[in-house]
Amino acid sequence: MDNDSFGEGAGPVRPPRDAITPGQSTPTPRRTVQLVSGDFLLTINPVDGSEIEVCPPGGPVRADGQGGEQPGRPTRRSAAQRAELLRAAQPPVPPGPAAPRPPLLERDEELARLVRLLGSGRSVRLTGPAGSGRSSLLDAVAAKCGAFAPDGVVRLNGHRRTPAELLQELFTVVYDSPGLRPDRNALAGFVRDIGAIVVLDDLEFGGASLDELLDAAPECAFLVAATPDIAAPGAGSHLEEVFLSGLGRAAALELLRKAVDRPLTEEESNWAGDLWFESEGLPLRFVQAAALLRQCDELRADPEAFEEFAPFAAAGGKDVPLPSLGEGAAPASLLASRLSASARQTLRFAVALGGEVPHQAHLPALVGDTHADAALGELMNCGLLSPAGPRYRLAAGVLAQLREKGYDEDAVGHAHTAAQHYAWWAGHPSVTPERAVAEADAVLAALSALVPGRDAGHPSTAVLLARSAAPAFAAGRQWAAWERALRMGSEAARIAGEVAEEAYFHHELGVLALCTGNVDRARAELEASIGMRGALADKSGTVAGRRALALVADRESGLVPAPPVATGDAGPVSPPRGVPGAALTKRLPRTGSQDRAVVAPVAGHQQETPADGPDRPAGRGAAILMGARRNLVATGAGALLAVVLGTVVTLGMTSDQEEPPGNDVRNGQPVNEDDVDDDWTAEDPTADVSDDPSADKDDAKPTGSSSSATTPTSTGRPSAPGEDPSPSSSRPQSPSDSRPPSSPKPPSSPKPPPSAKPPTFPSPDPTPTTTPPPSPTSSETSTAPGGSASASEPSEATMTSGGGAASASPSII
Repeated sequence: MDNDSFGEGAGPVRPPRDAITPGQSTPTPRRTVQLVSGDFLLTINPVDGSEIEVCPPGGPVRADGQGGEQPGRPTRRSAAQRAELLRAAQPPVPPGPAAPRPPLLERDEELARLVRLLGSGRSVRLTGPAGSGRSSLLDAVAAKCGAFAPDGVVRLNGHRRTPAELLQELFTVVYDSPGLRPDRNALAGFVRDIGAIVVLDDLEFGGASLDELLDAAPECAFLVAATPDIAAPGAGSHLEEVFLSGLGRAAALELLRKAVDRPLTEEESNWAGDLWFESEGLPLRFVQAAALLRQCDELRADPEAFEEFAPFAAAGGKDVPLPSLGEGAAPASLLASRLSASARQTLRFAVALGGEVPHQAHLPALVGDTHADAALGELMNCGLLSPAGPRYRLAAGVLAQLREKGYDEDAVGHAHTAAQHYAWWAGHPSVTPERAVAEADAVLAALSALVPGRDAGHPSTAVLLARSAAPAFAAGRQWAAWERALRMGSEAARIAGEVAEEAYFHHELGVLALCTGNVDRARAELEASIGMRGALADKSGTVAGRRALALVADRESGLVPAPPVATGDAGPVSPPRGVPGAALTKRLPRTGSQDRAVVAPVAGHQQETPADGPDRPAGRGAAILMGARRNLVATGAGALLAVVLGTVVTLGMTSDQEEPPGNDVRNGQPVNEDDVDDDWTAEDPTADVSDDPSADKDDAKPTGSSSSATTPTSTGRPSAPGEDPSPSSSRPQSPSDSRPPSSPKPPSSPKPPPSAKPPTFPSPDPTPTTTPPPSPTSSETSTAPGGSASASEPSEATMTSGGGAASASPSII
């Protein structure tokens, strides 16, 4: 064998491995993830932000443009699938030789009672101080209750979890639901049918919240473990209480002897007795005390190591004294001083992250040692770590002990290093959402360490980390972690002055609030995002925000938008934005021979709401206005104005008034400029019908007025003798007389011959005026042969009835 494979000692040397660095892998395109939650289809895009729309009936649209399958009803997992999921949720096994598992001593009575209560369907609350061995007892109970319930045993961890999060995790363990995250109502229905033994460790809430959790799953028997400082459950919860105390003196010495794997000396037994009295028999203290004794044995066997770790003179020069009673009660710093440099550096990262220990796969990159993953085994053997779901945390009391010894120096620097690593790792396409969710607590701890205020000094790194991790948490259906990352990212972006990123976080918070049914918060967040993106001229982001805001308006009004429909080869279209057009129209009573459907808002203006804008497609109400002929609206004919402009104008036109509102119609200008042969023409009440033999002279007199040689016009000027009269009726216009262009002509208005040109009018009497007539626009002016203005030319300035100053005729555009 090659001599280079061994060092100077007898043991082989581990070959160096490649370090995990950001430059090793080639970036690949990041993929989007689609989830269905309630009525919504959520598209999580790590690059451009999330989009939300009403879920189409054919299911999510795949990347190739084809409609996918609607997520089916969740199915229950089999016993084998649940077992595999349980194994995957366990914390990783540290490399190296396995540490001896501490025995479960003096817990037979509590174990039997817990199993009996759970077997009878009762829920139990196990209360004990930190380090009393609650987790070990829960493991033993779970191993004996596997056949008690149809859905088996479900292991959950309540560290930093709310009741809603725990119910989602319970659903995920029991049901297989790819691409689906049920909303609150659907989740309640699924959880209500679950029958399982739920073993919940590290519970952090009580009182009404605990009652809510128990009531949500009435078919489950819960075994929850908490410390005495957690609030007790309500009086009506019917939750059995089991208290867990420390070990007795004999059991504590037996635990120490088994952990050391040798008989104890008299001095060690006396030392252990004093430790039992000081620690109240907590098993964790004796696991750590056993690690101290093993370290002493190793130092006695290696004098060189003794000189390195204990540079003080001992009796005989070879003997290692026992730790003091204070060091045995708080042994974290002494244990850490005798570990490798990688293990001590790992502890510094854990202290900087608030007790969260990074996964062993991240330690080589964080510490800078290719074999730093072995440090996790060292810390486990010393009792400095405890399992917490799929990860490890510093054991009870270790964090405070290490801080007293200065392990929190440069904590912000270590958190910054961890945040830079996690930002690269969480955004890498090879990292699955499930892996990102398993590391969520450490990622969030790094974020919180960098966003306490402006003094942190690394807000931009916090923004980068939140931007990378938030989409992964959303795709992993851990929406509580998603929300925390977004809120801390928004605060970091505000501190750093990154307005574009702050707008992104507000948009994501609005989408999340819409998915969870909080429409008030969704509206506030989306409006903030739209305002910021509008200031930045981010058109695509503004459009996405307005679309989401339209769904908020639908939720507030109680309207469920209709699902999209396919339009030819264009594929499925987006769901309707805002209130459907049918809700904006109403049917008016029948007037005459017409049945009008008019738009409810004020006519002539498409009222813009926060959900509307230039980039939003018009609804059905706007389509009614756009469908009318543009020239009819421009001329402002009184009868057609009632059809197009709305209810208010229609009611005004049908009122009993003496003078017809003819001011908006120019003299001699036909209503339909594009089609002069239309059957319907404007009626001119100023025309003199004496020259028209076919006209009824009685109709020429205005109702309620005497006959005169010259009839005043609607503008107050008398009709000129040379004017070409047009047949008209001076009686008030009734609603039945207002007909669309396709209706028959009025009886008193003969149809001009097809070849007839539009009538021309000579200039009025040359009365001197102080104000010149307004000049027609180039788009409206045309000159007829002979120099006279054509019918498309606006009339000249009209005079008031009292002969005062002239005023321009109003024009409706």
